[in-house]
Amino acid sequence: MKAMYLTREQHDRMKQELDHYKTVERKKIIEEIAAAREHGDLKENAEYAAAKEKQAFIEGKILRLEETLSRSRIMTDEMMALNIVRIGSRVRLYDTKWDEEIEYEIVPSAEFHPSDLDVVSVDSPVGKALVGKEVDDVVEIQVPAGTLQYKVIEIN
Repeated sequence: MKAMYLTREQHDRMKQELDHYKTVERKKIIEEIAAAREHGDLKENAEYAAAKEKQAFIEGKILRLEETLSRSRIMTDEMMALNIVRIGSRVRLYDTKWDEEIEYEIVPSAEFHPSDLDVVSVDSPVGKALVGKEVDDVVEIQVPAGTLQYKVIEIN
C-alpha cells in the first residue's frame, strides 16, 4: 500500500475523529439497536433497520480512518518547505484548453467531500498527476471527460 503523507495537524484531527467514532458513536449506535430490538419483529422494524444502516456507516468510517492512519506518514518540515505540490498544497493552475486559471487544494481522500469544489483528493486522477510537480511544470491528465492540460503557476 502506498504511504499517505499528512501534516501533523491532519494526522491529529483524523486520530481524534477515529477515537470519537470508536468511543462515542459506537456506544450510541449499540444503544439505539438495543432499543429498536425491543419494538418487536425485526423484519418490519424501521427503527432497527435505520440503526443497523447507521452502524454500517460508522463501522465503514472507522475502517477507512484506521486504514488511512495505518499508512500515514507525517510530513517533515523539510518536505513541507519544498516548492512541490503535496497534500495540503493550494495550487494555482492555468487550464490551457479553457484559457483560464483555477485553484485547488490537494487533500487526503479521507478529508475529501464532493461538495467542496476547490479541493481535489490526492487519490483522484488530477491529484495523482499534480503531486510532486513544481511551478512551470505542465501536466496532462486523462479523466473520463477527456484530457486536461494544466500548467502549474503557483504552489502555497
